[in-house]
Amino acid sequence: MSTARVPSGARDSRARYRRIVRFAARQLAIEWWHEILLPKVGLGRITERTRARRMTRFARGFREMAIGLGGLMIKVGQFMSSRLDVLPPELTKELEGLQDEVPAESFDDIRALAESELGMPLERAYAWIDDAPLAAASLGQAHRARLTPADAADAGFTDVVVKIQRPGIDRIVDTDLRALRKVAGWLNRVRAVSERVDAPALVDAFAEVCRDEIDYLHEASGCERFAEEFADDDRVGAPEVGWERTTRRVLTLQDVTAIKISDVDSLREAGVDPAEVSPVFAAVMLDQLFSNGYFHADPHPGNIFVVPDADGSWQLMFVDFGMMGEVPPSTRRGLRQLVIAMAARDGAGLVQAAREIGVLLPTADTSELERALTKLFDRFGGMAFAELRDVDPREYRDFAAEFGDVVRTLPIQLPEHLLLVIRAASLTSGVATALDAEFNIWESVEPYAERLIRDESAGFARDLLTDGVENARLLWRMPKRVDALISRIENGDIAVSTPQVERRLSRLESALRRTVSAVLFAGLLVGGAALYGTEPTPAVVLMSASSLPLLHALFARRR
Repeated sequence: MSTARVPSGARDSRARYRRIVRFAARQLAIEWWHEILLPKVGLGRITERTRARRMTRFARGFREMAIGLGGLMIKVGQFMSSRLDVLPPELTKELEGLQDEVPAESFDDIRALAESELGMPLERAYAWIDDAPLAAASLGQAHRARLTPADAADAGFTDVVVKIQRPGIDRIVDTDLRALRKVAGWLNRVRAVSERVDAPALVDAFAEVCRDEIDYLHEASGCERFAEEFADDDRVGAPEVGWERTTRRVLTLQDVTAIKISDVDSLREAGVDPAEVSPVFAAVMLDQLFSNGYFHADPHPGNIFVVPDADGSWQLMFVDFGMMGEVPPSTRRGLRQLVIAMAARDGAGLVQAAREIGVLLPTADTSELERALTKLFDRFGGMAFAELRDVDPREYRDFAAEFGDVVRTLPIQLPEHLLLVIRAASLTSGVATALDAEFNIWESVEPYAERLIRDESAGFARDLLTDGVENARLLWRMPKRVDALISRIENGDIAVSTPQVERRLSRLESALRRTVSAVLFAGLLVGGAALYGTEPTPAVVLMSASSLPLLHALFARRR
């Protein structure tokens, strides 16, 4: 009796799936034992004493698995390694090598895929291509190359970086997502997790992002849109796309490689102070998240270069636009409220922003949470990361003991559309902190929040003036309609024999004209006051002009 032969690719996929799931199951069991069971039986001290060692062991195991498997596991590790501001150093230090130490594919395999995509030998597609990879990422790898003279003349640049997908990456991504869905299903059975986050929905959102990321045509479009968003901003740059040599699996971009943003030694050698780069990078990311609404969702150090100029200035150069996010207008309003509340140390405003974003359900009783946030701002607000590290750990434990139950009982959830926003914000904080241990996020948030307040005030004034003008037009037309009505009455079209009607209509006409003047006065005065801080000259003109309708409203003769 013969047995069907299982293709090697299917066997590899099953082995990969089992390895990921077994690793996750083992780690979940360890954490359940130490973080839930032992504290319940009075052995919480063992949990505290072994936590650092457990984190190191977990990080080493995950790193070995991620390097061995590649694929999406690399991305998960890169995300954790960038959370210097939140995750323990035992974990981030062990995983930081994943930013650069992804094993490269054989160039023969890469060549075969690229030539199949381009429909020609690489020697015809490019004047030269380096068989040694410039960088190896989780889903593909990059090689330096030069365009042919004809292509260079059309593109306007010669030196390029060619990104080529890893062979079989579609199958690998499918397997990894299947494993992640399995783990998400386990987490969804844990009540403490399921009440706050829909883990399967998050994996589905992550899957959609991954599908976009392995489509290089999508990345090329994202690169061009990002460049357009910052076309007038000297702080930011992006490469141009070589469309003639770009397909779904091969992407040709202008070579803009420079100093990696996390290479502080090279930055200093080039005369760039890393402490000056940190707040500019944070401000650029704030603009993307809260103003533009279209943002780079993978701003880890390998995707951002610092390009020094001869005059001592420098520019942030972004690359790798496979993972881009777009913030819906409603969420953007909530995020803007969040920034303003953080800058004002406003606990109640922070809670309201969380409701607007969708993190906090409308039915939540937030009085205790507002009190907790107010106390948190009073103690830790305005402190830099380096200062927070110097705080006595007992203060954190006391705070957690006092307010931990409050936070745990709140109906908090994590909407899946915030996945990329949280990722981008987390990576931003980690990169900024790595550049400067003294980096203080408040110094970036406060001036940004002030600008948001000015913008929103100006917007409010514009809306008020617009509404006022429309209302004024309506009110100004009403006396004419009253005149037309009187004419019809006089012509006999409408029979009215009561003389009181004419007197009342006349009074109504006069009152309406004074009302128009009052509306114009209020609109001009408020609009001028709102614009005074940013545009003083037009503001003074508006406020001065408001005196004329005020005089009419107060002293117009009543007939």
